[in-house]
Amino acid sequence: MTEQIKEKTLAPEVDFSTAREMSRYLIEPEAMYVGAPGKHGYLRLGFELDKTGKSILRDLDRRHPLIVQQELYFDEEMPELPCVYILSSGGPNVDGDRYRQDITVKKDAFAFVSTGAATKLAEMRFNYSGLVQNIVLEDNAYLEFMPEPVIPCRHTRFISDTRLCVADSATVFYSEIFMGGRKYYKEGELFKYDILSVCSHGERPDGRQLFREKFVIDPLVENPRNLGVMGKFDVFANVIVMTPKDKADEIYNATEAFIDRKNMIAAGITRLPNDAGLLYKVLGMEPGPVKKLVREFCSTVRKTVKGRPVPPEFPWR
Repeated sequence: MTEQIKEKTLAPEVDFSTAREMSRYLIEPEAMYVGAPGKHGYLRLGFELDKTGKSILRDLDRRHPLIVQQELYFDEEMPELPCVYILSSGGPNVDGDRYRQDITVKKDAFAFVSTGAATKLAEMRFNYSGLVQNIVLEDNAYLEFMPEPVIPCRHTRFISDTRLCVADSATVFYSEIFMGGRKYYKEGELFKYDILSVCSHGERPDGRQLFREKFVIDPLVENPRNLGVMGKFDVFANVIVMTPKDKADEIYNATEAFIDRKNMIAAGITRLPNDAGLLYKVLGMEPGPVKKLVREFCSTVRKTVKGRPVPPEFPWR
């Protein structure tokens, strides 16, 4: 009985012990130890069709500070789409925080997941903040994962690992937007963080590995302002679309790659290996225009897969 209770109350472990780039930041925080209650957030979301064919949030498990409430149906272009926002009661991520998010979309189901606000990464002195995500889509499932930007402060240390396990007939739109820092805070904190390590990898349900992308931004080792890194740009968006090849071809042909030097915004698109889908990247100076391009690209994906566009963003977002 004790073991059963323990299994239900404890969140899965979040382990980054093999990440060599984080080995410099293993000192235990002086206030609360790594993974202490309130510092080890866990979230499990499971979407599936009910008996009437409606896509619903059937499975929900959470550990503070992560919070998710009831799904909403407010998308004007796709009113049957369940929309869920991930919230946090703990403020910004601090040193020693560990988070894990497991999202499953069952056969033929569909969903939209975002965050209620930007993810702030606080200044860290002892350890780092880590996030593990497991996103699983079964046959013919559809998911839009479009969180608000990540904002690192001075001396932030952050690592994430995202696993996308997607059936051949399913489609996932997975996006991340990273600010260079608090651009207008005092003298500015652009690229003043210690390290950002971000890894995403895709696979099929049978375990076949399709691709792996990892970037480690360490301003002390290489200046992000260098040509070929960020250059003069301040905001970076990374979008992964895993979808059947015929859909990927249609999306690719409908998407423009460009550099607008006057307005300082650029976008590019390429194909993922093993016919896994597409990789779309955006560079800009402010989050608004970057978010707009990501949303327009999502609209292209939705129109191709579901036959309907993404509605305009709410003006207060």
